[in-house]
Amino acid sequence: MTRPDPRNDRLLRALRMEPVDRTPVWFMRQAGRSLPTYRQMRADRGMFEILRDPPAAAEITRLPLDYYPVDALVLYNDLSTPFLGAGLEVEMRSGVGPVVDRPVTGPEDVDRLEPFDPREALPYTMEAVRLLAESEEVPVLGFAGAPFTLCSYLVHGPRSRRLKETKAFMWRHPEAWDRLLDFWARHLAEYAVAQHEAGASAVQIFDSWAGVLAPEDYRERVRPHSRTLFRRLEEAGVPSVHFTTGNPALLEDVAAAGGDAVAVDWRLPLDEAWERIGHDRAIQGNLDPTALLAGPELAVRKTRDVLERAGGRPGHIFNLGHGLGPDVDPEVIRAVVEEVHRHGAAREE
Repeated sequence: MTRPDPRNDRLLRALRMEPVDRTPVWFMRQAGRSLPTYRQMRADRGMFEILRDPPAAAEITRLPLDYYPVDALVLYNDLSTPFLGAGLEVEMRSGVGPVVDRPVTGPEDVDRLEPFDPREALPYTMEAVRLLAESEEVPVLGFAGAPFTLCSYLVHGPRSRRLKETKAFMWRHPEAWDRLLDFWARHLAEYAVAQHEAGASAVQIFDSWAGVLAPEDYRERVRPHSRTLFRRLEEAGVPSVHFTTGNPALLEDVAAAGGDAVAVDWRLPLDEAWERIGHDRAIQGNLDPTALLAGPELAVRKTRDVLERAGGRPGHIFNLGHGLGPDVDPEVIRAVVEEVHRHGAAREE
């Protein structure tokens, strides 16, 4: 589907490796816990209640613009939302994350998943995107989990931090594992395409937990399924960002899986990471989010270092190496955004 670019199209131009007047900047989890207004709105409403209320989800999505001039809005949603489309119930447990009512514990459970069309099963997500695309002048970013990360919440219910249950299932039941990831690769791809059809200018695919894997396991058991997802996005003309964290050894394989941009964390300097994924690909990142807790002076200094490592090369989108935490001062975030934009202006002069 073709649509005119929003008035502020810096991020989309960066994804296309085109020159921009300022480096585009947005933050993962920017519509959330770090904003006082968000905490007020969530005081008496659960996340899934809000997600099923498109005007409320759209209002939270646009909240960051009241605090700092980011160049994109990322949809207020959760990686686990597609579970609802497959007939699963999801509970958001504090300190644990999403927990499904019928986890996959054996090969037979894989075949019980219900196929679904996200346009019909999750209409509230698409409506929230439509509301934002019609009203905002910056790009709206949709998102979905990558197959591995989504399934890390599904296999054996509440999980350990090292995902021992998920990895054991992957090794013990390789055929069922491939069926499971293939199911989700195709459904998540369609979920992302549906968001684009509804008005999202681009989508980010989060493989937030792939960093627990050894390179050979990622390459053999995960990358083919992520490639299935990104191939569908390419065919549909959906601009995409591929995010992983926690394991620089995976970087080349992550880039090979797909995405117009690869989002990197702080464990490698940005210039080294860009060398490894190739300068023909856009890159997103990569300030350590903890730097924001040390105050504006240090955060701005480290922001400047990231920008200098990008070297003014087309294709850089500034972001953190992970999401904003609840204890970050919005004024520090604003200082970082202003530095990113000021750096671009100084480069032009």
